[in-house]
Order: sequence, then structure tokens, then C-alpha cells
Amino acid sequence: MEYQHITPEDIFSNAEVHAYIQCGNDCLGAIGFTEHGFAHSKRSSDGARDILKALNFPQRTCELAAIAGYLHDIGNTVNRADHAHSGALMAFTLLNKLGMPPGEIAAVCSAIGHHDEKTAYPVNPIAAALILSDKSDVRRTRVRKDAVLDNDIHDRVNYAVENAKLQIDRENGTCIFHITIETQICPVMEYFEIFLDRMVLCNKAAKVLGLQFELIINQVRLL
Repeated sequence: MEYQHITPEDIFSNAEVHAYIQCGNDCLGAIGFTEHGFAHSKRSSDGARDILKALNFPQRTCELAAIAGYLHDIGNTVNRADHAHSGALMAFTLLNKLGMPPGEIAAVCSAIGHHDEKTAYPVNPIAAALILSDKSDVRRTRVRKDAVLDNDIHDRVNYAVENAKLQIDRENGTCIFHITIETQICPVMEYFEIFLDRMVLCNKAAKVLGLQFELIINQVRLL
């Protein structure tokens, strides 16, 4: 069998991928979750690629991270529960049909299957980069227009974020997540209430990449 060199751009423009991301985001909107559509997919993709690029990983590894990042939430089409696992299976079917080599499919599917904090573990550099990129996408624009902030802590936390940036410093061996929160909307403790497990996971992911993870909220280091 002649395998194909599938690029991130091939995935970005794929109609099947487009349909899955749109449907998954619509499903989450119907049950009141924050945005998991094209903006989150592209940010996760770009972030995962940029993290590995900053650490001088091979170009193809960076491309596979970008592909995993863009596809990581397509399992929401099936259900939010276990979406990482169903998404990995959906990605396998898609990438296999496109002719991607099995080793590359395995790397992408492993990363997708290990990105949700309930069952996640940074099993390889691609998974580690995806975890860091996905979990650091916290922003006001992820809150849907019909959200009632008083009713949902996830919406409240995301809406309170004024700025969030993940900084990779290869020379000093650090991965620093800088975040600025409007505390009148959401106290810092509410951030920890829903994101502590994610930050612990980010710490594990950073270690896989040989980095020390640091969390700085409102210019105060907390991890």
C-alpha cells in the first residue's frame, strides 16, 4: 500500500472534519458547554505545533501535533462523555481512509485518546503538547452568547479571563502559563475549583517535555 503524506492543511480543509467539529460544537452548545468549535480546534492545533517547534522537535512531529490538536474534540459529535476515546476512533477511521501511515495514525490517536483529564496521561510528546495547548485555551470568547454567568462556573471562569498565554522557554526549561483574571467576576479560588486537575495534568505534560510547569495568575505564582 502506498501511504500518503497528510499535512495539517489537508485536515483543516477536509469537509468530513469540518462536519464533525461543527456537529460536536453544536451538541455541546445544546447542553450548555463552552465553545469547542473551529476557534478552539485551531488554537489547540497551532499551540501544540508551536510548543514542539519551540523545543526543536522534528518538523513532522510538529505537524502530527497540529493534526491531533485540530481533531482532538471531534468525539463530542458522539457524546461529551468519553469524547477523547470516541474521537480517537473517529480520527483513526478518517486518517486511515486518507492513507496516512499506521505509525503516524497511532501517534495522533494516542494523543487524542489521552487529552481529557478524566483519563488523560501525556504518553508521548504529541500528547503532552496537545494537553498543554488544549488546557491553556481559556478565554472570554469561549462563553456562548446565551450563557448565564451566575448559573455555570465554567462560563464564569472563562468570561473572567482577560488574558492567557503559555510561554515555552527551552533554555531555562520552563513552561509558564500566565493568566489574568477579573476577580470581581470570578475569584481565583473558583479557577482552581474547576481547573486544578487540568493544571496537575499540565504539570505532568511539561515534565514529559523536560520542562518545569509554572502557573502565574494575576502576577502571582501559584504552582
